Amino acid sequence: MLLKHLLDLPPVPGNPRNSEGAFLPLRDGRVLFVYSRFSGSVQDDAAAELWALTLDGDTASPPEPLIPAPDDGAQNLMSVSLLRMANGDIGLFYLRRHGQTQLEMVLRRSGDEGKTWSSPAPVTTRAGYFVVNNDRVRRLAGGSILVPAAEHKKFRRTDGSVFFDARAEAVFFRSDDDGRSFYELPGKGVMPFADACQSGLQEPGVLEMRDGRLWAWARTDLGSQWEMVSFNGGRSWTPPAPSRFTSPLSPMSVRRLLSGALLALYNPVPLYNGRSAQVQGVWTGGRSPLALRLSRDDGQTWDDPVLLESDPCRGYCYTAILEEAPGRLLLAYCAGGLEDGSCLARLRIARLCLDEPVREESK
Repeated sequence: MLLKHLLDLPPVPGNPRNSEGAFLPLRDGRVLFVYSRFSGSVQDDAAAELWALTLDGDTASPPEPLIPAPDDGAQNLMSVSLLRMANGDIGLFYLRRHGQTQLEMVLRRSGDEGKTWSSPAPVTTRAGYFVVNNDRVRRLAGGSILVPAAEHKKFRRTDGSVFFDARAEAVFFRSDDDGRSFYELPGKGVMPFADACQSGLQEPGVLEMRDGRLWAWARTDLGSQWEMVSFNGGRSWTPPAPSRFTSPLSPMSVRRLLSGALLALYNPVPLYNGRSAQVQGVWTGGRSPLALRLSRDDGQTWDDPVLLESDPCRGYCYTAILEEAPGRLLLAYCAGGLEDGSCLARLRIARLCLDEPVREESK
């Protein structure tokens, strides 16, 4: 496997964080990439807008503003997913934050390849605090769109302080009319022993299996990703259980390749004690190494992990995946290190060739 770094967007004065995004092929052969550009601080609730660039081969255009946060009346826009809609539009899904207690996902559409955009329409169908990771929105085989979300209880107390419950529940929103309207599915995932787990099921992802089952996973603080399965389109789920993917409190990304194989990118827990979420005072979340695993039998078995990035002074997370051609992928992920002040501050775009010898090459 050959991993080639194409572009890094490090923090600079006035722009302390560039992070999570998503890819979409354009009709002219270029690839659109939209990401979150922060101007306040590195914190998730700091001022942030959506910026975009295009890739033409290995060449990236200069980033430009796409959706300013004030256009939405929001303090913060982040966590983008891109989807080609059934009528040919580009679907731009993203989170917008209003104050400290409301986080919602909305959808804008573009019929002219991203030059102009519709007004935002709701995806999460009720008020609440819903975390949907970047590059998580999925279209099912029957055409429906499925959005996995982590719902956190968050509200302002009478004394003005904000209550936030880190123990998330996994909930799912679905559209059967190509994103014109969404509804919340009745099934959700809830950790069975809240006192032993302080994270609940955070930052869930979902994938449709060949037999029609839905497989969902979520990060936890219990040393692994936890998983659950739905046999009825998300109306109900099996009880969450530990998966075979060890992990700190960090997201995992899974995609089906053109070959039919499954590809997982995640941060395995190294087999030693003393792991820390900080290195020399800089927060990395313990999110190194970044590892890849493949399954050729629809998730029944997985190959041994292959390390793509392994600098212990960096953290690799919030990966976006686009397969340009069989075995040739574009990846984007946070890759901040000591010089950046946080693993979330630096955005990296790379190309991965699965059929190449295992080595890393920086541009």
